[in-house]
Amino acid sequence: MLHALRRDGLSYSEIARRTGYERRSVTKWLKFEVPPDRRRAAPNPTSPWYFETFLTQCWKDGNRCWRHLFHHVKQRGYTGSFANLERLLGAWRRAEREQVEEVPPTLESEPVRDPETGHAISPVVAAALCIKPRSLLTERQAKKVDALKQGSDAFAEMRRLAVRFNGILRGKTSALLDAWIDDAIDSELIPIMRFARVLRRDINAVSNAIELPWSNGQAEGQINRLKTLKRAMYGRAGPELLRARMLPPLHIK
Repeated sequence: MLHALRRDGLSYSEIARRTGYERRSVTKWLKFEVPPDRRRAAPNPTSPWYFETFLTQCWKDGNRCWRHLFHHVKQRGYTGSFANLERLLGAWRRAEREQVEEVPPTLESEPVRDPETGHAISPVVAAALCIKPRSLLTERQAKKVDALKQGSDAFAEMRRLAVRFNGILRGKTSALLDAWIDDAIDSELIPIMRFARVLRRDINAVSNAIELPWSNGQAEGQINRLKTLKRAMYGRAGPELLRARMLPPLHIK
């Protein structure tokens, strides 16, 4: 457009007035036949691209655990956040998966039906069956689970992740948590991805909750009991009765 205006005989100042650009910029741009490439700022240690060569080699060698890579680049001087590194590695993983297989988008999907009754299985029932171990399923529930797994890839993937996470909790092995979080984020199932990101933000507390025998369950239970009594007695009694109901009974001999 600038060259066309110049060929029409307009001065640099008039071109700047019509286009809204500065006259100095118009003078510089008219020296080129095509727009010059924008200069990309050189990456610094706050950007994961600064360690692109190292990360690429780790990725090729099969080191795909994001927390391990974050620890390695931290040792090499990385000062950025884990979220920036997560975005970079997530883009690599999505691009790699798209090269392996290309799944055509489905606009609509048929509801999965109960093999015995023929009725559509509701989302509430599917959610309950998704997290229930196979050993605790009844024969009818097991048939529903098999039908859901065959009719919905999302349900099959979510159940697989749920069973793995349940095994981590019951087995008290937090070492497997990092790999589970990576797979959960890579699943592109929105609820699981959000849950995994929350776990990653407080990974130390989650690991302690899995491995250590202590918890604040007793304190939380007493707080909940106090709030329940307070709401039940609101406007009906004073603090003396509340104190009598909260404190343990005294055994007088």
